[in-house]
Amino acid sequence: MATGPELEVYVDLLSQPCRAVHILLDCANIPHNLRTVALRRGENRTQEFARLNPMQKVPVLVDSGFVLTESDAILKYLATRHDVPDHWYPRQPQKRARVDEYTAWHHSNTRPHAAKVFILEVLIPAQTGSQVDEQRLIRALSQLNETLDKLESMFLRRRSFLCGDDITVADLLAVCELMQPLGGGRDVLQDHPQLQRWRSRVQTAVGEAFDRAHAILCAVRERHKAKL
Repeated sequence: MATGPELEVYVDLLSQPCRAVHILLDCANIPHNLRTVALRRGENRTQEFARLNPMQKVPVLVDSGFVLTESDAILKYLATRHDVPDHWYPRQPQKRARVDEYTAWHHSNTRPHAAKVFILEVLIPAQTGSQVDEQRLIRALSQLNETLDKLESMFLRRRSFLCGDDITVADLLAVCELMQPLGGGRDVLQDHPQLQRWRSRVQTAVGEAFDRAHAILCAVRERHKAKL
């Protein structure tokens, strides 16, 4: 198994997928070196980082020379490579397939739709000094609400977590995306009590690791409030 000096993980905790990876590393007590790559300062566009990941995105994992990109792959690699509790990425084929089912759906649904709300409400105004495009925001919120309805009906149903009775890497990916609009002070789950309860269960399951990963997002929210 990899030890701390051999395992390096490159992240920016303003990135939702990076927070998901950070929480798993924290909860599972996997020894690692954390390397911060500040996207807002363009550190992902340096020649050095581009050699590591030509896509110039985070997270990136380096395990004894083995380089892996994409949060979904990294989460599943960590759960498989290290001696973590089986619930994170179950070995039983059907339980594992449920996790894979959600993560495949996630990248075309939860991820882009939640991210778009944050981009329109926080990032674009901060970068350009412009006002929020209300019409685009309304459309983005409508798309996100459709996704939230499907999260409840297709995945959560009456279960405790998205893929069953135990927390998995699927819950980490989802909750970190749905926390992102809080950077602009918007709780997108306010009209979805079932998902609110799920979020609370996820927070309880991972404990202080949740707060540590989201501290920078909370700071963004406070700065955003100060500008209003």
